[in-house]
Amino acid sequence: MPYLVRRILTLLLTVLFVVLLTFSVFRIIPGNPALTILGPEASDEQIALLEAKLGTDRPLPEQFASWMRGVAGLDFGDSLRFSEPVLHLIGSRFPVTLSLALLALLLTTVTAIPLGIAAARSKGKAVDIIISIGSQIGLAIPSFWMGIILILLFALTLKWFSVSAYVPWSENPLLAFKSLLLPSVALALPQIAIVVRYLRTTMLEQLHLDYVRTARSKGLKESTVYYKHVLKNALLPVVTIVGINFGELLAGSLVVEQVFTLPGLGGLLITGIGNRDYPLVQGMVLMIAFIVITTNFIVDLSYRWLDPKIRLK
Repeated sequence: MPYLVRRILTLLLTVLFVVLLTFSVFRIIPGNPALTILGPEASDEQIALLEAKLGTDRPLPEQFASWMRGVAGLDFGDSLRFSEPVLHLIGSRFPVTLSLALLALLLTTVTAIPLGIAAARSKGKAVDIIISIGSQIGLAIPSFWMGIILILLFALTLKWFSVSAYVPWSENPLLAFKSLLLPSVALALPQIAIVVRYLRTTMLEQLHLDYVRTARSKGLKESTVYYKHVLKNALLPVVTIVGINFGELLAGSLVVEQVFTLPGLGGLLITGIGNRDYPLVQGMVLMIAFIVITTNFIVDLSYRWLDPKIRLK
């Protein structure tokens, strides 16, 4: 079976498992969801009406079949809190969260790769020590705490940025970028530290292999050896880390958005949980899981470009 077909089948099976798991988790939670939402003072008639709306009054196989039909048609039902389709609510908030995660991923990539190369080329020297110390600090400070520090320093003290002033990309791209820069930096710093450490380690491992000695013996410049040969081979595990970290960036952005009061999925999820809005929470969990699964699928495909040997297997 071709590699691409196997990966697509794996993707579909994973999505099916996530759908089943999402459905099951919200069904095995103890208690009556309708009673939990309405409160103990609700009448039996009110509870029965809400159960019919949620579909919890039907047998589990019928509930699952209905849920699968809705998911297949991208219909996650209506939000109990906002009385709007869940997909519409997610779509209105998702661009903010996605922009934040992608900008953080971009900052991670363009910052971590040069720093990782510099640390590997300067092993044991001052540059390597400084980068290593910075990486340890980046790993030790949580994103939300880093966000608070950035607000205190750049927004309240230096007044270079304005907090609580998100501007959509469609209105003003420059102001939109400025409103997302601080939260994206807060998200990116721990990821930069992780990628720098992995890249430094993998590059140092590659430098001891035979092909590097062969390249140097041919008289190639040191920069050519590093950037054309060593870096490409060292990127394979780094791409894996970056792909996995994209899911962490999405999850972390939900918290950082609250620190910077951004109108993204974070506030929507907290509102859904606080109001026991099960259709909304289910839809958001499934959507985020699908994005993470798709990202990992793209990372798997990128291996074939980074390592031609995978194409032969």
